[in-house]
Amino acid sequence: MTKIAILGANGRLGRVVAKAFIDAGFDVRTVTRTGKVPAELKGATAIVGDALDRQSLIRATEGVDIIFNGLNPIYTDWGKCLPMAENVMAACHANNALHLFPGTVYNYGSPMPEVITEETPFHPTTEKGRIRCAMEELFRREADAGRVRTILLRAGDFFGGTGSGGWFDLVVAAKMKKDVYTAPGPADLEHEWAYLPDFAVAFVGLARNLDKLGFYEALNFTGHAVTDLEIKAAAEKALGRKLKLSFMPWWVLRAGSPFVAMWREIVSMSYLRFEAHRLVSTRLEEVIGEIPHTPLDRAVAEAMQDIGIAVAASRQAA
Repeated sequence: MTKIAILGANGRLGRVVAKAFIDAGFDVRTVTRTGKVPAELKGATAIVGDALDRQSLIRATEGVDIIFNGLNPIYTDWGKCLPMAENVMAACHANNALHLFPGTVYNYGSPMPEVITEETPFHPTTEKGRIRCAMEELFRREADAGRVRTILLRAGDFFGGTGSGGWFDLVVAAKMKKDVYTAPGPADLEHEWAYLPDFAVAFVGLARNLDKLGFYEALNFTGHAVTDLEIKAAAEKALGRKLKLSFMPWWVLRAGSPFVAMWREIVSMSYLRFEAHRLVSTRLEEVIGEIPHTPLDRAVAEAMQDIGIAVAASRQAA
């Protein structure tokens, strides 16, 4: 049985990916600083490991075949990203483990390409974009040297799954219980979203088709490239009632950004909410077969339920 270690298993992405690999019959090890994981990951082996402590991480991942790197520091502390990535490379090399990694669109900078393919060149224009590019450069160097094999799957903004901290729960759905939909940008702007249960199943597909992949691969996950108007319509269908459309008050965040670190980081990435973009892939379907894709109406309804928003009975039965 293939053994996989999930780093960051307490995070929104990590827990959904761990669940997908458990359901797929893999031997799953969840690596966290505390050794505790959500009840939904019953069936996994919980292990204590600190991604900022190289030897601790090497010990925590001993004997695994695959390491899924779901590590992501808080938004105001991305200085830890590269040191953690270096430690993950050391753990993969020490244990001869494959490295699975979720990529972002931060690498492309502003202005965003409207259509992002696997060949679209990087052009980072923010510190977070430069950090992401540096991480991917590290992974490619390790692969080119024959030390660590990396398979990267790039996606847009996450929604779905338990946990908090994303645009969907913090902004879009924050006032839905009061019948308000909050758009982070122009409501008719196409934006790339990834429904996490689909994204996780795609990683399982990659792990099952390694014979079709090279020593370094960077693939795009084609999720939901949709507008806020489309998400709002799906949310209204789930609720069985209309929502008032409001907009995120960016002027407040910009005014306060010199004084509030989190606002400053959010404002630095605000171009993503004002520049249309979508991911396309020429290879993913060839590798894993049909790309997991939950219809938008169902995905939005399930994502709402995941964060405690009750949907209409007809949607629960759908």
